[in-house]
Amino acid sequence: MDEEISIIDAKTRNEKIRDFLINNKKRIIISLIIVIIIFLSFFGFKINKDSKKKQISEIYNKAVIYHSNGDLNAARDLLSMLVREEDPTYSPLALYFIIDNNLKEDQEVNNLFDILINKTSLEDEIKNLIIYKKALYNADTANENDLLKILNPLINSKSVWKSHGLYLVAEYYFAKNEKEKSKEFFNKILLTENANQEILKETQKRLNRDLSE
Repeated sequence: MDEEISIIDAKTRNEKIRDFLINNKKRIIISLIIVIIIFLSFFGFKINKDSKKKQISEIYNKAVIYHSNGDLNAARDLLSMLVREEDPTYSPLALYFIIDNNLKEDQEVNNLFDILINKTSLEDEIKNLIIYKKALYNADTANENDLLKILNPLINSKSVWKSHGLYLVAEYYFAKNEKEKSKEFFNKILLTENANQEILKETQKRLNRDLSE
């Protein structure tokens, strides 16, 4: 008796499933098509992204080869183009190569810095490092307002690079013999929670040796 009931229940379930499939055939087919399209789109996007990444890496390598062979104009053009690609990996590398090998004038370099800082999708601390590098690049020639304008996003943050920015400004003022301003920024380093230990050590030296009056 129990076996017969089980058979009947099984047949009932099968009929319900069959009826459901028949009655909802169009919806099921449309849903499957949508899932397939989403999968293919995602897969295609990934392939395209990987392909573009490979192309960008090949362009960077080609620029390095051009530079090694003495073709500075070709290297410069390719590296500038890479920065404008706004790639989180190769755009910073391209700019650093330009700077290290003096391939661009200051204003052009600053324009490329701005592309990295304002347009390129980067992790926060990578972007903060690039802000610091821009300030460092301009420190010898920038006036006070321009240097502070570059560094303000950094020194008003909680970044691990904050103490580096403060130290750069403090040393900038010290070099100009503006000791009160210099001391103010050195003291800010002492109050920075995640200040770099080496910078803290150098700050204490500067305060005790040169700014203790």
